Amino acid sequence: MSAAPAHPSEAEAARAHWHPVLDSPALRDTPQAVQLLDQALVLWRDAQGQAHAWADRCPHRGARLSLGRVCEGQLECAYHGWRFAQSGRCVQVPALPDFVPPVGHSAQVFATQEAYGLIWVRLAEGPHALPLFPAEHDGGLRKVLCGPYDVATSAPRIVENFLDMAHFSFVHEGWLGERGRSAIVDYAVQPTATGILATNCWAWQPKSNLHSTQGAMVEYRYEVSAPFAAVLTKVPQAGTTALAAWRESIALFICPVTAETSRVWFRLAVADWDSPDAALQAFQHTIFTQDQPVLESQSPRCLPLDPRAELHTVADKASAAYRRFLKGAGIRFGTC
Repeated sequence: MSAAPAHPSEAEAARAHWHPVLDSPALRDTPQAVQLLDQALVLWRDAQGQAHAWADRCPHRGARLSLGRVCEGQLECAYHGWRFAQSGRCVQVPALPDFVPPVGHSAQVFATQEAYGLIWVRLAEGPHALPLFPAEHDGGLRKVLCGPYDVATSAPRIVENFLDMAHFSFVHEGWLGERGRSAIVDYAVQPTATGILATNCWAWQPKSNLHSTQGAMVEYRYEVSAPFAAVLTKVPQAGTTALAAWRESIALFICPVTAETSRVWFRLAVADWDSPDAALQAFQHTIFTQDQPVLESQSPRCLPLDPRAELHTVADKASAAYRRFLKGAGIRFGTC
């Protein structure tokens, strides 16, 4: 049974965090409708190319602003032609040419910024910075964006799967794991200001990356950098890749569309300047589309925070720590 839509109070803590909503190149001259935390948004660019995110509702008669157009650097409603400046304030009512709209005649505006090839939105004021992706500033690594993927499950379920090594030998058999070598050695987990950090994580992988030439032990490091974002770095044994200096980091960025539906991107940072984007994206696509049907099969779709709701072992210590982090941070959207 599907969970009821999240009550506004359940999204309150999540609203103060930054979330990705759209690829930056996808927003051009035409307004785009997106959804974040059950909130309908319109995205548009002004004459200077600055991205804006507003509630997708004209304050006049409630029509969707995403049906409108950008005209002379302003957003025009498709219903009555009201025009709104970058600040959100209405500056023109065509039916009343001499009317000067007061300040209260304004669209609802949300904080917006662009980073990692994505447009990010925050629905409420808060102290939180964008999720950290340290490899973004490493000039020796090439950056490639993968996705988006629309997934019929909650954002927390997707993060937990990203942190989970015990599924490699079964969901990713022949790629990231092998049934005969499925044991998980103990690893370290500690809480951080943004989530959790898991280190000294090791897994045997037949093909850990695009350039693997043989199976290898691969060291992982996981960091949850926001409630619905995480980063992993993976380093295979020396001599097991065609590129001698191979290294990579993968960031997971999730838009929690509703409590039980998500949009997912992966941001790769790799020591590979020669392979086409499509080859790097194809490898990541293979891995995630192995995960997706399993993710969408999980019941409930929302992540249970009560430790008695599902069974746990020591191999699950990263996901258990992540659940404790969500509970302690007051993140209730996508949980149960």
